[in-house]
Amino acid sequence: MITGTIKNKIDKIWTDIWAGGITNPLTVIEQLTYLMFIRSLDEKELETEEFENMTGEKMAKIFPQSQAGQSMRWSKFKNSDPRQIYDIISQRVFPAIKNMKGGALPDFSENGEMIEQEDDDLSQNGSTAFARYMSDAMFLVPTPQVLQKIITGLDDLYENDIAELDMQGDLYEYMLGKLATAGQNGQFRTPKHIRDMMVELIAPTPNDTICDPACGTAGFLVSAAEYVRAHYEAEMTSEQWDHFSGKMFTGYDIDRTMLRISAMNLMLHSIGNPDVDYKDSVSKQNQISDKYTVCLANPPFKGTIDAESINDNLKAVTNTKKTELLFLALFLRMLKKGGRCACIVPDGVLFGSSTAHKSIRKELIENHQLCAVISMPSGVFKPYAGVSTAVLVFTKTGAGGTDKVWFYDMKADGFSLDDKRSEIADNDIPDIIHRFANLNAEETRARTEQSFFVPKQEIADNGYDLSINKYKKTEYVPVEYPSSEEILNELDELEKKISAGLKELRGML
Repeated sequence: MITGTIKNKIDKIWTDIWAGGITNPLTVIEQLTYLMFIRSLDEKELETEEFENMTGEKMAKIFPQSQAGQSMRWSKFKNSDPRQIYDIISQRVFPAIKNMKGGALPDFSENGEMIEQEDDDLSQNGSTAFARYMSDAMFLVPTPQVLQKIITGLDDLYENDIAELDMQGDLYEYMLGKLATAGQNGQFRTPKHIRDMMVELIAPTPNDTICDPACGTAGFLVSAAEYVRAHYEAEMTSEQWDHFSGKMFTGYDIDRTMLRISAMNLMLHSIGNPDVDYKDSVSKQNQISDKYTVCLANPPFKGTIDAESINDNLKAVTNTKKTELLFLALFLRMLKKGGRCACIVPDGVLFGSSTAHKSIRKELIENHQLCAVISMPSGVFKPYAGVSTAVLVFTKTGAGGTDKVWFYDMKADGFSLDDKRSEIADNDIPDIIHRFANLNAEETRARTEQSFFVPKQEIADNGYDLSINKYKKTEYVPVEYPSSEEILNELDELEKKISAGLKELRGML
């Protein structure tokens, strides 16, 4: 749990960077990400050295054993003169990370030139996903003084406040909370409590393969990882742990900065080598099908894409350029049969009258199993966006299976629905999770209540409309008003009181 003290320390680091001239939140996080990664490499090396001392067994090292190589370690340079620190990071550490191969950094000659590594016995297996996306990274910390403040601040945090791995993830999550937008296509970060709710509904297991084809900062993958660890950590086998630390989690994005940040986020949650890749998910570039057992996503809603680049098998399901519809078709293609999906869609997907809108809703209901439609209030994504959204939960079957659909009208998510998003007592999320886990008890719920079932046939008869207002009934309670004679008598009494008051005032003058 991130305390007020930790938040203050992070905010202080953030302020120091802003004062140095870096005001874009994404750039701030990117630069902090690089420095956190540099520190994590030294932590990993210290653990390796400790293991060697205990066992006497020689292990592969990250840093070269030369003087130049050892000078790149966080523990070696952190207390040096600010100008020396700046030179070491900008001229050695950063270029070395960009050329990292097989989990090892390259060495430098005496005149400061990088020594090229041999590729023969090195592979990507020893590199983190984060290191693989460093090739076009830029070191933008402006001055030695700003860099020293950041290093001192991070070191204080790690040594005194966030020693545990879980806490590192929380710290990164708090920093990501400062992001207003991510990317160019209307993406915005999904609040953690909404992601956690969606993961609870899907209930992933250690044997699942989980994909977010619009991963951004990898929030959904992190939430899924946290769920698996919380529910299965004590009983997971070594094979399941190997699966967990690597190929269990897949994320795609079209922004390399987001890929670096998402890979770092996953690494801080014990997922050292996820399949995080640069890919335009709905284009012809992505041919993946029938591969994953779980999809979790908040795909971009804004704008359209070039019709010629869209994969033909997506257009066959819904012939459109709207990304929110194409991603629904994509989830169905990428999932294995029996695979589950929870995704966020704008309200227009639920009731849009175009052929493309109707065809994707019909596909979900007639050819697969649409389980739930959870309508969320429009303030959930404030202050970044005021769009009304819903969560769709469905299973890929390829053979139908939708007998009835469960609707829930979420009115509160535990936070105020204004730009401040302050914590409040009202919260429907625990009720949603509880009721979804006990759907048999929902059979008798009336349409006037907050959740209820709607038969498939009724939805089909309404043009596959999935808007909850189409089916929800409002219970009108008759109001009894006093008779006209009583109202007139009350007015007479009021007039008398007013007259008496005016008379009293005149007497006082």
